[in-house]
Amino acid sequence: MRSIDYSKPGAAGQLADFCRSALVPREISAAVAEILADVQVRGDVAVSHYAAKFDGASLAPEAFRVAPTELRAAAKQISAGDRRALKAAHANIVAFNRRGLPADWSGRNRQGARVGEKFDPIRRVGLYVPGGEVPLVSTVLMTATLAKIAGCPEIVVCTPSNRAGEVAPGLLAALELVGVDEVYRIGGVQAIGAMAYGTATIPAVDKVFGPGNAYVCEAKRQVFGLVGVDSLPGPSEVMIIADETARADYAAADLLAQAEHGSGREKIYFVSNSTRQIARVEHEVAQQLGSLTRSEKTARVLEHGFLAIKVRTFAQAVEVANYVAPEHLELLVAPAEATRLIGAITTAGAIMVGNETPTALGDFTAGPSHVLPTARAGRFFSGLRVADFMRRTSVVRYDRTSIRAGERVVAAFAAMERLDAHGRSARIRVEK
Repeated sequence: MRSIDYSKPGAAGQLADFCRSALVPREISAAVAEILADVQVRGDVAVSHYAAKFDGASLAPEAFRVAPTELRAAAKQISAGDRRALKAAHANIVAFNRRGLPADWSGRNRQGARVGEKFDPIRRVGLYVPGGEVPLVSTVLMTATLAKIAGCPEIVVCTPSNRAGEVAPGLLAALELVGVDEVYRIGGVQAIGAMAYGTATIPAVDKVFGPGNAYVCEAKRQVFGLVGVDSLPGPSEVMIIADETARADYAAADLLAQAEHGSGREKIYFVSNSTRQIARVEHEVAQQLGSLTRSEKTARVLEHGFLAIKVRTFAQAVEVANYVAPEHLELLVAPAEATRLIGAITTAGAIMVGNETPTALGDFTAGPSHVLPTARAGRFFSGLRVADFMRRTSVVRYDRTSIRAGERVVAAFAAMERLDAHGRSARIRVEK
């Protein structure tokens, strides 16, 4: 585990270097481009090839789609406790995200014209749900629920299968609960390519959503423009800002919770104004690590992706957080300090406040979507919301009175920009 003292010269550069290591290396970009090009040309044949190569699953195109009967069977197969958990999380997600549903509006501008906006659901959306070794059941709820609230007519889900071509029952049960039945047991770059380009079996979508590993995230970046993408939510990140009031065992547990995703590209930050607290947390991380099922992969993340940052003041902590733009930010500080930090930190994907609020609550059940920007993309992206599943269209209507006021402005701009036809298109209506 590495550490820096942010008060010392060169520390800002060290932090920048650490953050840059999250950028996708050229070899990943090249590999992704090759797979996407193959899917674009060979379609289903390429998708089958890469499913076998990367997931070990022998899938003919007719086996790509999960039958509705499999979804219903999975819903019956899971335990009553799991079913209650799915429903509890779903209820919170629905309640939270309904508040973000945008509404049409109309009014008059200063020239008397009627102006406004209307919002329409995107026609066909594709949701990527990580599966395989770690089936992210919660991602179904955190994406499909929002698409349903937005009213998207067609919702497609792609998720990888195991070697036998099976998808985790909990994941299928979540899809059944939300009401999504167009599901393909395809993952990885080939799934992003299939949704972007379309194949004989998987019709193309208009926009792709959902988190993924570095390869999936890079695939979304490369297909952007042909289709829309929600953001670039890649390998997980967490930053904890802590003072002496923080529980070291809680902080360590939360750091490990994000590290256990285990891709090797996760970023884990611990920021404190207390050298003693940093030492406590590092000790707790070492103590708790051995009891984890995925301890080996988690240890690799900690070795390469953990950074402890000693700050002199919380103003420095704000500077660090706003630079990193962490996916998840925990504030394990005194309540008054937490309030100040919430106001000052403007780039975090999601903020969890207080010792009793682990990131896992946000991951699974609090209500906001856990699909959040990573790799400093929080500087310009926000977490997933219902509006991301909708298109906004402005609506403008002038009449014979209001166009007279508008024409004078058009004439001035047409002259400045030397666009005669623009000016004439308004003037002819006034003259007539």
